[in-house]
Amino acid sequence: MALWIIFLIIHFFPHGHESTDFPHPHVLHGCCQDGKERARMVPDCDNLPFISHFHACRLAQEQCCLAVMEQQLCQNGANLATWQQACERHFFSGNTLEVHISKRCCDCCMLGMAVSSQDPTCGLTYTSLGKDCKRIAQNCCAHNGTEGFNSTAVNFTTPFTMNSTMVPPMNLTIVPLMESKGCAVMNCTQRCLEENTCACYLGYRLRPDGVTCEADVDECLLGVHNCVAGQACVNTEGSFICRREIGCGAGYELTHDNRCEDIDECALNIHNCTSNFECNNTEGSFQCHPKCLLGYLKDANGNCFDINECVIHSSVCQASQTCVNTIGSYFCRKRTIICARGYRPNEDGTHCEDINECQSDVCRGHVCVNLIGSYRCSCKSGFVFNTIKKLCEDVDECKHYPKKLCAQKCENTEGSYRCSCSAGFKLSFDGRNCEDINECESNPCNQECANVYGSYQCRCHRGYQLSHRATCEDIDECALPTASQACAYRCSNSPGSFECSCPPVGYTLASDGRTCQDIDECESGSHSCDDSHSCFNIHGGYRCVAFQCPTYYRPAAHKLPNEDSLSMRCHKFCQPNNQECVQEPVRMVTYTVLALPSYRDLQQPEEIVYLRTSLPSHFANGDVDVIFEMLKTDENFSYDVVKRFYEGYVIGVVRQVKPVAGPRDVELRVALNYFKSGFVSHRNVVVIYIVLSEFWF
Repeated sequence: MALWIIFLIIHFFPHGHESTDFPHPHVLHGCCQDGKERARMVPDCDNLPFISHFHACRLAQEQCCLAVMEQQLCQNGANLATWQQACERHFFSGNTLEVHISKRCCDCCMLGMAVSSQDPTCGLTYTSLGKDCKRIAQNCCAHNGTEGFNSTAVNFTTPFTMNSTMVPPMNLTIVPLMESKGCAVMNCTQRCLEENTCACYLGYRLRPDGVTCEADVDECLLGVHNCVAGQACVNTEGSFICRREIGCGAGYELTHDNRCEDIDECALNIHNCTSNFECNNTEGSFQCHPKCLLGYLKDANGNCFDINECVIHSSVCQASQTCVNTIGSYFCRKRTIICARGYRPNEDGTHCEDINECQSDVCRGHVCVNLIGSYRCSCKSGFVFNTIKKLCEDVDECKHYPKKLCAQKCENTEGSYRCSCSAGFKLSFDGRNCEDINECESNPCNQECANVYGSYQCRCHRGYQLSHRATCEDIDECALPTASQACAYRCSNSPGSFECSCPPVGYTLASDGRTCQDIDECESGSHSCDDSHSCFNIHGGYRCVAFQCPTYYRPAAHKLPNEDSLSMRCHKFCQPNNQECVQEPVRMVTYTVLALPSYRDLQQPEEIVYLRTSLPSHFANGDVDVIFEMLKTDENFSYDVVKRFYEGYVIGVVRQVKPVAGPRDVELRVALNYFKSGFVSHRNVVVIYIVLSEFWF
């Protein structure tokens, strides 16, 4: 990016004064009222909307809003002191500054109530409090007593709305400070503070008649209790209590001393166990265990299990019988002779005889040979006899002779084997070897085909990609993650390729077919600027620019050296005896205009303008110095100015520190304050008009 350099040659001229527009007082009054109303509705003065182009209106709007918020926070603190008699920080909500304001007013009120017994006049003359703190302390002092304090005698100027976590506002009345007298003629039911003024003890409130007191103040309704989260406030006579608000949960009940206690559902018979189950109470619940029937016992977990009567009882059956256990019972059966495998009892059950297994097809198609107590199979070719399973099993020739029978794949069959080939090959005439198949002869690809051993590969032309092995699909270069690098502005896909285009106005496609070049309308003469304006080329267009010096200034006679941007320098020129011009501190005003793109990815500050002075760097930070000040920028403070030393001179570098989306015009005003012996000797101002393009190129 090209950096614009403005050389500021300093000359010493007499001082002068700059005039500024100022809104009408009625406008400022409306701006102040708007700030007050917004503070009462939403306590937030940081994001107020703009209601006028005057800067003074904005200041009045913000300051009046802050004044109402501070007034509200202060009244919160004083109210808490009169009702809670405590000012701990956890009683207040908000940020650190808001808590500090509320706590300070609470402490001032507590101070006034503390000295009320020793200082009846509440003058607090022996203290050096601030004006606001002293006023709060005097009011709280005048309406506090040893028997209690009536908060209805204190006012903090403005009623307001508070958050639910804070003390609610009181409709209070200011009572002037004076010595108490005339109580003898008053009929106050509790306390007499001043002439014609009654008050109540703590926990009570003055009735509208101004003499009698209500029996109780509902601290819960007023929100002046100290119950924490999970507790509910319950009002009592002259006080309140905090009761657990969240239930104990199923299986528990709340006791009179605010504890959760387990409910014994079994003892209270409120369980749902049926007649076949027993109820056992547990912490917070209960369990139903089954009742065991005859023939069952219960284990340690309450589960029923079968009793093996044949093991527990040795004589449940007769000597000639055998005991057989069943689920939940048992039975006795006649004892029989037990024969070995391959034998069976004879008809009368007196001895064992051989079983002729060959009478059934135990050999499954093979020759069967009966043996005493067993048998043997004479297997066919390709099978072998398994002496354990007593069966003829197939011989897996492929497993016994690996890679010897077939060239590629060997598949076992019942009593034999079969050779086969992998995909891309075919079995040769000998039934064992495999030959390569030329798949390209059948044209499986829609563009290019290359036969390889045992397979084939499809290839695509440039701009296409292979899909599903044989099909070539167009590559949408514009949809790729690198599409932004392919075309500077817009990418249009075409079969096997893509085309780049530029914005229709102000740009033309470069010779590389991808980037966009700006059209210099000023150089080509295609602009519409008249003789009174200068044509200034910007990214994607042009501007007709004409600078005009302010009052008391006139243009310089010559152009700045090495100055590429469109600019004008105005020197102060005062008429004789014009004191207003002489007192003007700004000696020189420089106007310039820059054309910049929109930075897409601003990772670090971008230096856009160098402001060079004539002050040598070795003079800086001594008796003579230059301080750069950003007088005007955009609403997001996207630009700043820093001081540097370059080639032996002091310079100021204007930087863009935040991304700014175009198209947009931004006006920057930078002041160069020249200090001599610790005082500002004079000032120069540089006005920079930045024209941001919509695009990054």
